[in-house]
Amino acid sequence: MTSTSHPHGLRAELESLTTEAFRPELAEIDRLPTVEIARLMNGEDTGVPAAVAARLPQIAAAIDAVAARMARGGRLVYAGAGTAGRLGVLDASECPPTFNTEPAQVVGLIAGGPQALVTSVEGAEDSPELARRDLDGLGLDPDDTVVGVSASGRTPYAVGAVVHARALGALTIGLSCNEGSALAAAAEHGIEVVVGPELLTGSTRLKAGTAQKLVLNMLSTITMIRLGKTYGNLMVDVRASNDKLRARSRRIVALATGAADEEIEAALTATGGEVKNAILIVLSGVDGPTAARLLEESGGHLRAALAAATG
Repeated sequence: MTSTSHPHGLRAELESLTTEAFRPELAEIDRLPTVEIARLMNGEDTGVPAAVAARLPQIAAAIDAVAARMARGGRLVYAGAGTAGRLGVLDASECPPTFNTEPAQVVGLIAGGPQALVTSVEGAEDSPELARRDLDGLGLDPDDTVVGVSASGRTPYAVGAVVHARALGALTIGLSCNEGSALAAAAEHGIEVVVGPELLTGSTRLKAGTAQKLVLNMLSTITMIRLGKTYGNLMVDVRASNDKLRARSRRIVALATGAADEEIEAALTATGGEVKNAILIVLSGVDGPTAARLLEESGGHLRAALAAATG
């Protein structure tokens, strides 16, 4: 048994983490008026963006590395336990409807599997072997990226995922909220967003969770921008799967082209509702099959396809 797996060793390790620090000045927080507790909590949250800003160079370097691999067909895989795992699953699940990605392109793994999204799975986060098994089920290759997510930076599932992925030649990123973390040390790209002790000691779903959500937003969104999933700041790869998204599709084509409603409807009909293709038809005058071919040849980048169509 290692020193950190022994209860006393683990307690000492937790006490050394910034995210776990006790704040005696808040010991009477439960006796305060509700509005004052809300004011304190809101004040705590205001420091999170600054902590993220301090790590922007590391975040940007990681994003460029991810985008280069995904452009070659690689996948983006998040791996974490508890809140960190849920945030990864959330970010992955939002990519298909937002960017028209295939479900297998961005994947969220949570220690203990889908059941752990709503209930605690005993011992799952303590198992690097479980992380290896989950990753082996995906058949990783060197074009894939694995992002280990852990507030403490020591969760065995997240660290084990990064160690195993790196051994297989995949790109690895370690996202944590403590400096000098084992997770960052194990990864090719370490991102340590230090938000300080929590309002409630040990409740790292608060500031630490917010910081992780902000960074995951950047990782997926900016990667998709680099992959040509947007045109300017318009989500041109949106999948029109419901009434709201169909209305959004028409609005995006209108914003990108300034065309009349009738022309927009005709272009969307000609492309089966594909926004990017419809914009290309309106702006360049090509037909549906030509738009599809030009976008395929440009790797899905609308600006490049427009240049080819009008050049």
